[in-house]
Amino acid sequence: MSSSNNSGQEGATQVPETPQSSSVKTKRIATLPGEDTYALDRAAISLSCLPFRRSFFEELKDRAISSSELCQRQDWPTLVFAPFGVDRAEAHFNWLIRLGVLRREVDGQGLTERVRLTPLGRQVLERWPGEIPRASLRERMLENFRRHRPRF
Repeated sequence: MSSSNNSGQEGATQVPETPQSSSVKTKRIATLPGEDTYALDRAAISLSCLPFRRSFFEELKDRAISSSELCQRQDWPTLVFAPFGVDRAEAHFNWLIRLGVLRREVDGQGLTERVRLTPLGRQVLERWPGEIPRASLRERMLENFRRHRPRF
């Protein structure tokens, strides 16, 4: 008599455990086969650690914004939690581009300094019905460490 330990999960892919923050509550989204849930979770954690409000990302759904335009706007309190300079905004944009949340807009002459929201960014925003929850100081420090020292 042969025994088989096949529980019907042949060919099933294992989703890696993702670091979930205790204070950042995110809703799991049903993903399509082949979608990277780790990328979605990673982007959600990063969004909660950055100084951008949900209204900033909502605006990026409709139109592109440059870092200099963001810093010169009079309504910046509706878009970010604290003011910062063009260089800092550009550093945040570059990080969100690396995560796949934003992309550079392209015009007839090539890439521009303006950014737009990607489909991945739209999926991440679907996790929260309202404002993006803020991460704790500890979580922001860990995220900053992962961002600037990714190999440690």
